[in-house]
Amino acid sequence: QVQLVESGGGLVQPGGSLRLSCAASGFTFSSCAMSWYRQAPGKERELAARISPDGSTNYADSVKGRFTISRDNAKKMTSLQMNSLKPEDTAVYYCNARLLAFNSWGQGTQVTVSS
Repeated sequence: QVQLVESGGGLVQPGGSLRLSCAASGFTFSSCAMSWYRQAPGKERELAARISPDGSTNYADSVKGRFTISRDNAKKMTSLQMNSLKPEDTAVYYCNARLLAFNSWGQGTQVTVSS
């Protein structure tokens, strides 16, 4: 059974930090590109960060220099370290695993940046 379970969301003040984690099971984690997407109220879901099986990364311009994605193939986990958070980072954050036709999503975790 394929599962992606996110954790680590919450309420944080502007300028603060959060670390999201995604625990994977039921598929070959090391072969998949792992991504974090986010969807703000009234907006489309957008890619925040992606890490390929070889460890290469890419980021949305809006989070570059503030967010860092990582993966641990032994633990089948991917994380998103978010620093210098801004109110516009408020969204539901989703973990995604993809390999060719395989495309799986987690249930999402809410991140709210507000004073």
